[in-house]
Amino acid sequence: MVCDDHKDLLMGYLDNELGEEQRRRFEEHLSGCPDCSRELEDFKKLKAITDEVGLAEPEDRIWQDYWSGIYNRIERGIGWIMFSVAAIALAIYAGFRVIEQLIEDPSIEITLKIGLLTLIAGLAILFVSILRERLYFWKRDRYKDVRR
Repeated sequence: MVCDDHKDLLMGYLDNELGEEQRRRFEEHLSGCPDCSRELEDFKKLKAITDEVGLAEPEDRIWQDYWSGIYNRIERGIGWIMFSVAAIALAIYAGFRVIEQLIEDPSIEITLKIGLLTLIAGLAILFVSILRERLYFWKRDRYKDVRR
C-alpha cells in the first residue's frame, strides 16, 4: 500500500476504530514510514488539544438578561396573543357552523336542539370564567419573577 491509502486510516487508528488486521498493517507501515509517523504524532497533539476544549456555558446573569429582555417578552407575548385569538376564532367559527346546521335541520328534535344550545352556552360561560380567573392570578403571581 502507498502512503495515501494509510493516511485515510490515521484518524481511525487514533480513535481505535480499526479492526485488528487493519491496525496491524497500519502499525507495520508506520514503523517503516517516517512521514506517516510524523503526521500521526501531529494528529495526536491536535487530538490532545481538542480533547481539552469544552463547551463554555453562559453565566446565569447572561441567561437572566436574555429571559427578561424586553424584545423576548414582547415577541412571546405577541405570539401567544395571536395564537390564542386565532384558536378562539377558529373554534367559535367551527362551533357556529355545526350548531347552525343542527338548528336548521328539521329532522332533529327540538329537545336535542335546546340541549346543544344549553351545552354551548355553558361551555362559553365556563371558558370566560376560567379566562378571567387566569388573568386575575397571572397579575398576582408571586413566582413570575423567579429565575429559571
